Amino acid sequence: MSDGRKTAACLAVGSELLGERRLDSNSLTITRALARHGVVVEEKRVVGDSVGLMAAAIRELLGRHDLVVVTGGLGPTADDVTREAVALALDRELEPSAEVEGWIRDRYARLGRRMPEICTGMARVVPGSRPLHNDRGSAPGLMVEVGESLLAVFPGVPWEMEEMLERDLLPVVARWNPGVARISRTLLLGGVVESDTEEKIRHLYEQFGRENVTILAHYGVLRLVLSFEGESSAATRRVDTMEAAFREVLGDDVAGVDVDSLAEVVLEKLRGRQETLATAESCTGGLVSAHLTDVPGASDVFLGGVVSYSNEAKETMLGVAPELLLEHGAVSEEVARAMAEGARERLGADWGIGVTGVAGPSGGTEEKPVGLVHWAVAGPGGLWTKQRVFLGDRAIIREWSLNAALDLLRRRLTADPL
Repeated sequence: MSDGRKTAACLAVGSELLGERRLDSNSLTITRALARHGVVVEEKRVVGDSVGLMAAAIRELLGRHDLVVVTGGLGPTADDVTREAVALALDRELEPSAEVEGWIRDRYARLGRRMPEICTGMARVVPGSRPLHNDRGSAPGLMVEVGESLLAVFPGVPWEMEEMLERDLLPVVARWNPGVARISRTLLLGGVVESDTEEKIRHLYEQFGRENVTILAHYGVLRLVLSFEGESSAATRRVDTMEAAFREVLGDDVAGVDVDSLAEVVLEKLRGRQETLATAESCTGGLVSAHLTDVPGASDVFLGGVVSYSNEAKETMLGVAPELLLEHGAVSEEVARAMAEGARERLGADWGIGVTGVAGPSGGTEEKPVGLVHWAVAGPGGLWTKQRVFLGDRAIIREWSLNAALDLLRRRLTADPL
């Protein structure tokens, strides 16, 4: 706040977020959205369901930032105490609101249900605040000015939070820095490791600024976030220049721009070629198919997949020859090739993927250690295979295998003419 730059903090509420089963993802969405308007999130916190701890965190963060965004704890149950915490932090008493109660009752009526009386607790408001209607749920949010700072409180359900963020908060934030924005663009890279990519691009840092380049690596995929802050059109031109420079250096490693996954890239390429895909998986246990079907519209080109975990399944479902299994073993280049061809032929697809390996933690040998994975792609123009020993636990090896298989297909689709 002291240097004139607008800053923000995110506070996620909920004791469940302090364990290993639930993670705070709302702060990532908030950070991306605020960055578009030149507001930088400098702090993120998670606090359990304690009125005192929440109130203390809210007071402290408001003292340091122009904006504090709180998510979670606005429901009707006993552990939903964010309203009480906000009231305590601001030294105000909650008051019932007939208008907000009407919103909640209308929500239940539209669902054909009677509102439980416990839900009247969600209709209490902080004096001086602006209640925020929840079009996607029942728990209202709120915004309130506190001195020179703004406090925004949203439900923890991402679907509900995102709607309030876009509708209620971002128009306010946009007025803080009119015409100024931080433009970002993400290059998705496949089949690379972070250190190799760093070596290729590090000379560009001097030209564009290291602070404007972020590398996010995850088991076979890498996201290179290019960004620049300034007047909107000038910032966009600068990012265009950055993208061109990084693309020239990275070449075919760049799978796509502002896309979520290799699965999305592969499906779009297949759709453009009017071709189809089938999969055969062993060690990944259907992970490749799951990622493909996570993409809306995958059914246009993805015909289906076979999880052939046993040798018998490989033989009966994919037509893998018993002699191959006896001579080379299930984890081998030969079997990966046969699986890819079998998926393609049995399901009548243009392309087939085959993946087989030792995901561990047991089952490895000196010849075939844990982490050894073979993957293959069969297509109209031929058959291609790769292998690698991936390091990590079972989940990490499977993630590497998933992305390696999709990236091999992605590169073949790029290289092969229609």
